[in-house]
Amino acid sequence: MKQSTGLAAALLMTTLLTTGCGADRNAKDAQAENFQWQIDRFDDINVLRYRVPDFDSLTPRQKQFVYYLGQAALCGRDILYDQNCKYNLPVRRTLEAIYTTYDGDKATEQWLAFEKYLKKVWFANGVHHHYSGDKFTPEFSAEYFDTLLAATPADKFGDIRGTLLDTVKAVIFDPTLYPKRVDQTAGVDMIAASACNYYSGVTQQEAEAFYTALTDTTDRQPVSYGLNSQLVKGPDGKIAERVWSADGMYGPAIREIVKWLERAAEVADTPEQEAYTRTLIDYYKTGDLKRFDDYNVAWVQDTKSTVDYVNGFIENYGDPLGYKASWESTVNFKNIEATKTTQIISDNAQWFEDHSPIDPQYRKPHVKGVSAKVITVAMLGGDCYPATPIGINLPNADWIRRDHGSKSVTIANITAAYDAAAAGNGFAEEFILRPEDRELRARWGTVGNNLHTDLHECLGHASGQLAEGVRGDELKNYGSTLEEARADLFALYYMNDPKLVELGVIPTLDVAKAEYNNYMMNGLMTQLTRIEPGKNIEEAHMRNRALIAGWVYERGKADRVVEFVTEEGKTYVVVNDYAKLRELFGELLREIQRIKSEGDFEAGMELVERYGVKVDPTLHGEVLKRYAALNIAPYSGFVNPRYVPVLDEGGAMTDVRIEYPTDYVDQMLTYSSEYSFLPNRN
Repeated sequence: MKQSTGLAAALLMTTLLTTGCGADRNAKDAQAENFQWQIDRFDDINVLRYRVPDFDSLTPRQKQFVYYLGQAALCGRDILYDQNCKYNLPVRRTLEAIYTTYDGDKATEQWLAFEKYLKKVWFANGVHHHYSGDKFTPEFSAEYFDTLLAATPADKFGDIRGTLLDTVKAVIFDPTLYPKRVDQTAGVDMIAASACNYYSGVTQQEAEAFYTALTDTTDRQPVSYGLNSQLVKGPDGKIAERVWSADGMYGPAIREIVKWLERAAEVADTPEQEAYTRTLIDYYKTGDLKRFDDYNVAWVQDTKSTVDYVNGFIENYGDPLGYKASWESTVNFKNIEATKTTQIISDNAQWFEDHSPIDPQYRKPHVKGVSAKVITVAMLGGDCYPATPIGINLPNADWIRRDHGSKSVTIANITAAYDAAAAGNGFAEEFILRPEDRELRARWGTVGNNLHTDLHECLGHASGQLAEGVRGDELKNYGSTLEEARADLFALYYMNDPKLVELGVIPTLDVAKAEYNNYMMNGLMTQLTRIEPGKNIEEAHMRNRALIAGWVYERGKADRVVEFVTEEGKTYVVVNDYAKLRELFGELLREIQRIKSEGDFEAGMELVERYGVKVDPTLHGEVLKRYAALNIAPYSGFVNPRYVPVLDEGGAMTDVRIEYPTDYVDQMLTYSSEYSFLPNRN
């Protein structure tokens, strides 16, 4: 599971703190060096850079490991494009062919609109917004596009011609064609309504029946059926899986990933790390999900390696039914100093579990293998690029978490980049009413945000257990939202617990007050900046925050625990009773844990649909107007560093040098040129 950047981006600090945490220290170091954080801005997006502090402290062997893993992370880029929509690759390549050969006037309104559209496609890994899932509307005309096509040499389009080129044009300009990447509207056939390329020719009912038939409720260690395949109905009416493997679907890209993983295995940190990397390679070659489980079991037990990575088909947010996983990768190494705090949290995991407000029968009697660390990310790929999470907790399989534990990470240098880029943006002055709340935010906001992520990933996702006979997929399209809500609530409940002060994790519960203020303001109000007028909330993390904030607001309304205050025509969210708010977080945590543990689909659907989907149009309009006046882009993402091998006279790699590119367009075109391995139609 990922901790979305949504909360972090919406609640960035205006003042950087001297707290000793890795994120703040890195931000200060970079500022001292006059590091250029923002390198591009278009539409609703900031493109930033992130530093990789202490990379030079790694050994030459570890740097080689980072380099090879980084190459593997880049080789899966095309996979995500194709997963998001089956025409994304020909669309991207058509746009790039035009862009790289055009020699006309680049100052016209139409050309600038074309360029912005291409930048958005790159950022979203396709034609749908990376967060809302809505298809982009081009601001250039179809007639202008035809002139661009006519001016581009035909050989630059490769096999994108004829009916395929007609389809590319239709995908770009027809608003009724593939309008949403993921559509989870209640009552629709979510497969038919969604543009994602995880299913072909099958209905939602057929897909659910297919995977239900595979499920053995008595299996205590079930594989994650459907995780690495496209489900297809053939001409004969039979339904089968096209497995994503070296010799199957996405084979050309997967074979490149394998090539670099094989080199990485040779310079792994430990023999254990080499062994599970080779298990991952075997999984990619065979497509055998049991081998992926074997890899995850070994990977989660490795807490000693300095350099670590994620690589594979991991998260199922992009599948409306929650079976299929998007491809992603990160490469990272441990921030040893900043990890000391997270280590305290993970060392006390059993205490937190034992004192959780959930039904005792759904607590874990023995919390196993919970490890947490703060990391410095060195490379982002697939569904972690350009937009990236600020925290990750894996593996996702419930039985592995139950029997072997999980790894939780907070990505310090990404948080640092957000903080540094947002300093002094005026957000707090516009949306926070009380001076004392702005002071809390300035003093403790970053600490609270980082602690929330630590608790969410390390303990929240790792907490609780399923009832006997519950598989874990019963919540279907609501599963991701409810799981994120469960982890958020665990974090929110414990943030205001004196135990954290006793353990030395935080110096004061004012940290919790700052986070409670931010969370409620964001969930009830400011996250609406990411929604277009007239739209509902679609993204799982946003639904989660709206659900939590809306539920506790309603339950505490009579006691004015949280209230909306209007002053000089502006609406504000104000928390009046932090202790009672914590109680309400605990009550909702208890209910959502019950829903997950029992697989109560109806109750889960009721919560999400009632609190997490609908938008108040009046409040929405006000928020959009006020936010627009600040001229803040609501989304941010990153370009990657570039790693350059240092070779001796014989051509052997002796070191790796890091560089920080400043050109978003150049990186995207380079990746398309050097790491594009899939055909236009898979």
